[in-house]
Amino acid sequence: MGSMGIRVQLTVDCADPDRLARFWALALGYLPEEPPRGFESWAEYWISRGVPQAELAGGYDSIVDPDGVLPRIWFQQVPEGKVVKNRLHLDLEVGGGRADPLPIRKRRVDAEVARLEQAGAIRVGVIATTARDHYAVAMRDPEGNEFDVG
Repeated sequence: MGSMGIRVQLTVDCADPDRLARFWALALGYLPEEPPRGFESWAEYWISRGVPQAELAGGYDSIVDPDGVLPRIWFQQVPEGKVVKNRLHLDLEVGGGRADPLPIRKRRVDAEVARLEQAGAIRVGVIATTARDHYAVAMRDPEGNEFDVG
């Protein structure tokens, strides 16, 4: 591949890009991606590139890591709704790792679950696991996409 590395963008199909972009920005500590310099909004930018206004959703449709390290996430509006379980999901690791006692990790996970519920996520339940030193909670984002907090 030479000296050029591969950059990764995660793409999430959804009905309401702005809602999911704002939810996941809060969940991951990301920021909504601002439009290019010289444009007040993404809609203004895309219209300048010839995209018809009827094809544009309002608000944000992408989020970025404020440190510029982690992948950009783009929320792509699609007409069809979510039907089956995701083949890929995010695990938000907030517990602190096995070096910390399980009760402390459990409190951290439960606090994050509560915060994300306030932001519109749905708690599915504690994940049954054979590992005795693990605690995680299955959740769904505002459009039903699965993710875990552990």
